[in-house]
Amino acid sequence: MKRYVLQCFLSLIPVLLGITFLSFALMRLAGSDAVTEMYSGAGLAVSQEVVDTARAKLGLDKPFLVQHFSWLGNMATGDMGKSFVSGRDVLALFLSKLPATLLLAALSVLLTVAVSIPLGVISAVAHQKARTARDANLRSFCSLLDSVVRFISFIGNSMPNFFVALLLMHFLAIKLGWLPVIANGVTLTGAIMPTLTLTIAMSAKYLRQVRAAVLDELSKDYVTGAKARGVANSVILTKSVLRSSLMTIVTLLALSIGSLLGGTAIVETIFMWDGVGKLAVDAIMMRDYPLIQAYVVWMAIIYVGVNLVTDLLYLVLDPRVRLEVK
Repeated sequence: MKRYVLQCFLSLIPVLLGITFLSFALMRLAGSDAVTEMYSGAGLAVSQEVVDTARAKLGLDKPFLVQHFSWLGNMATGDMGKSFVSGRDVLALFLSKLPATLLLAALSVLLTVAVSIPLGVISAVAHQKARTARDANLRSFCSLLDSVVRFISFIGNSMPNFFVALLLMHFLAIKLGWLPVIANGVTLTGAIMPTLTLTIAMSAKYLRQVRAAVLDELSKDYVTGAKARGVANSVILTKSVLRSSLMTIVTLLALSIGSLLGGTAIVETIFMWDGVGKLAVDAIMMRDYPLIQAYVVWMAIIYVGVNLVTDLLYLVLDPRVRLEVK
């Protein structure tokens, strides 16, 4: 077991190094840098000598590999450099925006779990009862319930985040006046609409996945055997079916947590939510390489870390995985 965990951990190191190298290379191929964007954005006409001096001051005149390994060495000591635009320490600036993204991610995941899992289970059970119930009225009701849940899921899954955000702004903020149009700081009130925007899309997608996983378990022989022995349907559902579906649910949550902690840039930018996603968008517009690189490293660490935790959860949840590891 310890050997397996160590192998998983060591395999993440080359992945992180590869991601940082590729992102570093792609940014240099973008065709401009922070100095060019700074002078063009200000509408100033300066000589090439001034531009070259500014680039040399920021170290942008050095060869690509020299810049990369210099940054990599500094990062190993905890120094991620200074922002080209603001001049602030990158790590301190990034950490100052992190609580906002953590709050948004936590609220979105909790609300998604509270919506998608119950509705997915209800839809799966209704679908099965619609096929097996003898009472015609019960069959019709269950069929209608399943269709309504699937229709809601289809609508939520078909709407992109920015469209949902605009709808929420229009109805909740402009028409009803219940919430501010944009976030007024990192507050629970300001987090309501960004959270709802993320939850609608995620819940719609994961509801269908949970429904499919539960339906697959309900069709297996052990469920038929349990019913034949007189075990109550509620016991079968909670003690067996949901437990067997945990692998799918854990995988879905891992993907959600990774994407949310990485920063939902579009949603944060629309609502002016002061998190790492909005910080990354601003840095990309200004070609602020140190900030962009910090965001890429954060994304890489989050995704490989979540994948590692998910693999370890598989060991706990599924005895078959433990037997393979042994």
